[in-house]
Amino acid sequence: MSEIKPIESAPTEDSAEETDWAAAKAFFDSLKTEKPRPPKPRYAVTIAVSSRTLFNMVEERKIYEEEGLEKYVAHQVEHESEPLKPGAAFPFVKALMTVNTRLRALYPDSEELFDIVLMTNNHAQVGVRLINSINHYDLTIERFCMTGGKSPIGYLKAYMTNLYLSKDSEKVTEAIEEGIAAATMFMPDTETQLSDTQLRVAFDGDAVLFSDESEIIVKKHGLDTFFQHEKQFENKPLAQGPLKCFLEALGKLQRKFYAKNERMNCPIRTFLVTARSAASSGARVLKTLRSWGLEIDEALFLAGAPKGPLLQKIRPHIFFDDQMFHIEGAKELGTISAHVPYGIGQKYNRGKLIEQPEKKE
Repeated sequence: MSEIKPIESAPTEDSAEETDWAAAKAFFDSLKTEKPRPPKPRYAVTIAVSSRTLFNMVEERKIYEEEGLEKYVAHQVEHESEPLKPGAAFPFVKALMTVNTRLRALYPDSEELFDIVLMTNNHAQVGVRLINSINHYDLTIERFCMTGGKSPIGYLKAYMTNLYLSKDSEKVTEAIEEGIAAATMFMPDTETQLSDTQLRVAFDGDAVLFSDESEIIVKKHGLDTFFQHEKQFENKPLAQGPLKCFLEALGKLQRKFYAKNERMNCPIRTFLVTARSAASSGARVLKTLRSWGLEIDEALFLAGAPKGPLLQKIRPHIFFDDQMFHIEGAKELGTISAHVPYGIGQKYNRGKLIEQPEKKE
């Protein structure tokens, strides 16, 4: 899994990089601009978003699929002065920028900020429309990676990515296999008014923050065996899941607000929204978070009840879950959802085993 970037590293590996960054900072500071400079990647919480998650490119995608690459690029160039419409990740990105504004006010020289990278397999010719759209909405996105039709996954580690969001489930799966937190984003079926002062992030537990070890027991042996297992191993922390390090990164930034007595006015709020029952299997989850030194602001145990209505009240900028039926239920009620294709749950739909294609010899 992707690791939290260190606050400090060994001087031997830092000297050249620190010299380069000091020179870049001095040059940037000498220029007159109201634009905030990007933070150093090694200290930042880096969020890589694809162009199709940041913007709604359904029409453009249709041209690509039906008429081919050349027509698609020509269309983008022809319409490059027209800003693209916001996509599923747009409110999340705006909320990240709000947190950065608050952090800069409290810590003017800090490099511990969100850094947003546009990670796309679009061709460079399309870049002008993307840049124009970003500037139209006044988004602070300075780092781009446009790979001209090739998969951008190989660049995620080079950009020191903490979280990758895409519309392409295959690329997301590839990123998770590389140890990078990732999810496939979905637009909600209805629009919901979201907070413009607080980033709100909701996580499922098993196979998202935690591994799927307990979910395997549910699927293979049933709830009673699962309850017994969780009671027996209540004091043994669960292994980490693909999104644990992103929660850890959020916690690191939250603590910067707490240090300034801003806990009650913190612009980041996290939620655990789990199908687990509190009395039967909740203690192990909370003790695991405690053993990791992590806090969750609100823990909601639903005991199998639908998540959609509760998420409708929370109104998160993003909700992560490994089960597609929870994603579908959430987006039907207006929640921006992100599917984490990880664990045994990918072999099941609504509790029923999906027939797997036979492997060829």
